[in-house]
Amino acid sequence: MRPICLILLLLFTAPAYANEHYRAAVDSIPSKIPDRIVLNWSGDPTTTASITWRTDTSITQAEGQIAKADASANFTTWAWIKNARTEKWEHNGNTAHFHSVTFKGLKPNTLYAYRVGSDKIWSSWYQFRTASAEPDEFTFIYFGDAQNNLLALWARTIRTAVLDAPHADFIIHAGDLINRANRDSEWQEWFESGDWIHAKIPSISTPGNHEYYKNGDKRHLSVLWRPHFTLPENGPEGFEETTYYTDYQGARIISLNSNEGREEQVPWLEQVLKNNPNRWTFVTFHHPVYSASDGRDNKDLREAWKPIFDKYAVDMVLQGHDHTYARGNNIGNGVTVRDSTKGTVYVVSVSGPKQYKLRKDRWMTRGAENTQLYQVITVSGDTLSYRAMTAVGELYDAFDLVKQMGKPNKLIDRAPQSPERRWKNTLKKKNKDDKVY
Repeated sequence: MRPICLILLLLFTAPAYANEHYRAAVDSIPSKIPDRIVLNWSGDPTTTASITWRTDTSITQAEGQIAKADASANFTTWAWIKNARTEKWEHNGNTAHFHSVTFKGLKPNTLYAYRVGSDKIWSSWYQFRTASAEPDEFTFIYFGDAQNNLLALWARTIRTAVLDAPHADFIIHAGDLINRANRDSEWQEWFESGDWIHAKIPSISTPGNHEYYKNGDKRHLSVLWRPHFTLPENGPEGFEETTYYTDYQGARIISLNSNEGREEQVPWLEQVLKNNPNRWTFVTFHHPVYSASDGRDNKDLREAWKPIFDKYAVDMVLQGHDHTYARGNNIGNGVTVRDSTKGTVYVVSVSGPKQYKLRKDRWMTRGAENTQLYQVITVSGDTLSYRAMTAVGELYDAFDLVKQMGKPNKLIDRAPQSPERRWKNTLKKKNKDDKVY
């Protein structure tokens, strides 16, 4: 009876977010029913799609089914079956089976529906569209660190973002999806916060420092990173599913692992940028080239990677880690004078509730503190349109990038005239006269 009493006491006396943590810990126990379903690309987005999910260990044979989506429910009769690869996961006495399938031979720019499961235990049918074979307009969402209080406070950010951009083609997560690398209940919160979003909109994820744990003198990638995701393995040896690239409708999206082996990734990065046939190039990783917060400078990363970004005219670098918002561009090492109309655009952002202060010697054109954000980026021909939105759906920053033949991109600033959000103007005391009935 004592454990039950303790649980009841926690449920009725702890803050709301503590209840969410408890629920996630309970819900993290796997069952026969597929959960943690996530859609990735491990190959060509025009003709392939990879799905990963979890069950308990009683499910030893699983499969995915896929068909062209149709307005008639009869589309299910056209589904074809792909047997899943199943791996047993064990950690600290916990066990689960992780299953994955990669559907191949799909047709470009086609709406498909899929489900995963086994026997009579199936997920819902989820719909997604393959990429076009030729350059075409697309939109994606980019998130900085989610990390803490995911179900309580990050969930609103990802859900608001998808309501804002319901036809987003993919999502970039720039590291620190969770806080403690191997804490299964935190991963449960991340998956539950996004729920069907993870299963419907392909994600491009790069690891942050909180996806790493320390064992002795060495740091290691989370034991749950690779079981959860099926990402490309076209990067350098030893960086599987952390350093990779994907080509999508005229753009190359590159994930780098900023947690280890920064110099080791340089030759691969140089080749991927040198042999890039795409009009647009995005690079994402966790630790910023230019830190937005004091005491967090990454000089060795900047010296290793920025000259390559400059050499190959990377369009945007999307980062996290600093728990602030910052957007700026075209800065040389040690240079404080900048031309804000051209050059690579660097963004640092945060989508979760953990917030720091901006650095005093600012490099950014637009910054923010104490603000949860998401970014919506649309590429159409020679124009990129960028919007940074707060978690309550308000426009905070915006610009266009325009390609110019033989010249650097032209940046057209469209940021609103509203004051920057800082700790001093966002901390509001509760007004006793404000009541909700």
